[in-house]
Amino acid sequence: MPKHQHHKLPKLEMLRRIVFLTVGAVLVSVALEIFLVPNKIIDGGIVGVSIIVAHLTDLPLGLFLFLLNLPFLILGYKQIGKTFALSTLYAVTIMSIGTTLLHPVAPLTYSTFLAPVVGGVILGIGVGLVIRFGGSLDGTEIVAILFSKKMPFSVGEVVMFINLFILGSAGFVFSWDSAMYSLIAYYIAFKMIDITIEGFDESKAVWIISEEAKEIGDAIMSRLGRGVTYLHGEGGFTGGAKRVIFCVITRLEEAKLKSIVHELDPASFLAVGNIHDVKGGRFKKRDIH
Repeated sequence: MPKHQHHKLPKLEMLRRIVFLTVGAVLVSVALEIFLVPNKIIDGGIVGVSIIVAHLTDLPLGLFLFLLNLPFLILGYKQIGKTFALSTLYAVTIMSIGTTLLHPVAPLTYSTFLAPVVGGVILGIGVGLVIRFGGSLDGTEIVAILFSKKMPFSVGEVVMFINLFILGSAGFVFSWDSAMYSLIAYYIAFKMIDITIEGFDESKAVWIISEEAKEIGDAIMSRLGRGVTYLHGEGGFTGGAKRVIFCVITRLEEAKLKSIVHELDPASFLAVGNIHDVKGGRFKKRDIH
């Protein structure tokens, strides 16, 4: 029986991944063909280049979305890994088919306000889902990863430089109004990608250094229902032993935790950081009696 369960879990995980990669790619197709492209608004990266080339050649957008991403998928397969490359190939294929099928459908709006806002939101959710479930829809990220290894720039800086160049090109191909609307859509999509990947119930990692570590730790466990871990450290200046409390909370619990720490030791050191994912351990909140 345990053996059967061992084989079943990866299949369920694979099915889950395929479902969310499909949903994400379809959402991107909807954002492009129903909101952005008909209003001459482009996205960054290979998608943006594909929109420009499709406009100049009068050939289907889906064709360029697939063909222009293909070389980067081959690079990704060699440099980043088989699972990522296959997930990306699947998502890009669905996006290409989706844009082709949706091309004859009339856009929902020609509003210069609604098109970039709604299109940007849908695009960001779609791209975020694909990234969250192990794929990508844009070869630019693969280029950025490869460039960052050989140049003194981070992946984010390389992506930003490429995208600013592509979004700027929209001004020459369409109009400068289009370029500015594209920038708005890109910014909204960028924010929505973050929210989709991290979730609204964002987790926070907390480190507390205090002389009252045990008392604060007990209060966090009893009043917040969160587990804590005590770490042993050494003061850099004094060389004295320090007790560090580490715990993970949700964004909504941050204010309450700070008030607990301030109440028990106003002189304590407190650091809070965002974390993208939490798995295992005893993160699940226990009941407070």
